[in-house]
Amino acid sequence: MDYIKETDNGLLLSIKVMPNSSKNELIKQDSILKLKITAPPVDNKANKFVVNYLSKIFKVPKTSIKILYGELSREKTILFSGITEDKCNSIKNQLSLL
Repeated sequence: MDYIKETDNGLLLSIKVMPNSSKNELIKQDSILKLKITAPPVDNKANKFVVNYLSKIFKVPKTSIKILYGELSREKTILFSGITEDKCNSIKNQLSLL
């Protein structure tokens, strides 16, 4: 899985965000992880939605999720920090099922 990487700081996730989609879903297409969201890319709404959505599907606190790179881009690098090793493994397992 090229889109996920464990570091000393936590778990890094590379995603391509597709705003203004008809529904919210996380999918794997080829070797790219795509997050389709209904939120528009204005006034930071899409970024806030990304954090809320990832928090909900991976069951981690929003405070543990940070957009490291790509706040103004569709290509984003997300950092999951302050989570347990079990939670890291759970996230990786969920992603492997996509």
